[in-house]
Formats: sequence, C-alpha cells, structure tokens
Amino acid sequence: MAGKSKTGSGAPDRIEAHILVIEARYYEAIADELLDGATQALTKAGATYEVVTVPGALEIPQVLTQAVAAGVIPSDVEGARFDGAIALGCVIRGETTHYETVCNESNRGLMDVALGAAVPVGNAILTVENEAQAHARSRGGLESKGADAARACLSLIAHGRAFDGADR
Repeated sequence: MAGKSKTGSGAPDRIEAHILVIEARYYEAIADELLDGATQALTKAGATYEVVTVPGALEIPQVLTQAVAAGVIPSDVEGARFDGAIALGCVIRGETTHYETVCNESNRGLMDVALGAAVPVGNAILTVENEAQAHARSRGGLESKGADAARACLSLIAHGRAFDGADR
C-alpha cells in the first residue's frame, strides 16, 4: 500500500524526556521494586524523572489530574515540565468488593486523564490476587512491570513526537 509508514513499535533506545512518576506506597516493598524497574528503564533510555508519592492507587489519577490542571503536563502546554507520566502501584484482592472498585476506578481515572489531555501514560498499577503474584510482576529490574510501564510511556512520547513532525 503506497504511503504506508511505520512510526515504530517500541520504546526508543535513547530519548530526551522528563517524566512524572507517581507511585502509590500502600505496599511499600512492591512499590520499591516497581520504582526500581521504572527508574532503571528511564535512566537506560537517557530520560530524567521526578517522583511523587501518594498513599494508594486511587490517588494516582488525582495527582495526574492536578498536574494537568497546574499546566506541568502534557508537554505541548507552554512551560510544561513533564513529557509523560508513569503510574506505579498495586492492588491485591481482599475479602470485599473494594478490590474491584480500586482496580476499576484507578485505571479508568488514568485513562480519562491520558485520553482527555493527551498525556503519554505508562501504567504499572498491578491488579493481583495475592502478594506472591505482585512480587513476581514487580521484581526483576529491567524485566519488571515498572520497567514495562516506563518503556510504554517513552514509546508513547516518541509516537506523539513523530505525529507532531508528520507531513500534513
């Protein structure tokens, strides 16, 4: 097909970007592992970052909304500091339906902000049955879900920049 091109399918090896990392500390050991993976991936790609800590997963989209309202993200806003965001957190199923509420609303909130404000967001809010599953997904440095979220965010930034520079 004539005129068809590909803008890339993954995160760039190197990218100049400044990222807002929002981490929920409800499960501290898991949060540490997710943050380690995310920051390793960002550093490897040459990106810089700032970390904001919140109590739990439901607060992550609220902080991202505050960042948008303050004009520090997305990058196409005059004077914005951040090119994208990464959400790090964990929700472990308990004995009540609160699990479904937290899972659904934290992810819906992130998507609402990401789509509404065109913010590149890498999402590593783990939704798991037990702590063992959480550790299996959060451990591993560059192989962790935190690192995956960082690479997703950087990939979205690269795609956005490619679209901004596309011939019209």
